Amino acid sequence: EIAFKTAARLAFRKGCEQANPVLLEPIYHVEVLIPDEYMGDVIGDINRRRGRVMGMNPRDGRQEVVAEVPFSEMFRYATDLRSMTQARGSFTMRFERYEEVPANISAKVIEKAKQDMEDSE
Repeated sequence: EIAFKTAARLAFRKGCEQANPVLLEPIYHVEVLIPDEYMGDVIGDINRRRGRVMGMNPRDGRQEVVAEVPFSEMFRYATDLRSMTQARGSFTMRFERYEEVPANISAKVIEKAKQDMEDSE
């Protein structure tokens, strides 16, 4: 029985390597409502978070910035937005889809996972 388990494990590992797997990350649809004077700061911040600005709309005397941002980049966003806008900005977000992680980030994630596996053995 041990031989079968070992063979299955090796076959699975080899199959995964040959399949050219990719890492996926959740992308969120984000709507940020801000006063006009903070528009540049907010758009710059979204770009730094690997986000893509999809549009800007005037809404209720303010500006709405619509973007798509990887979920991993949204941690601490509420605090950062509050700081950027002197607590005058707000945002909502909802899951949109999964996308492939960029190669440079994927390499770092894989390297960290390998290191964690080695450390746990």
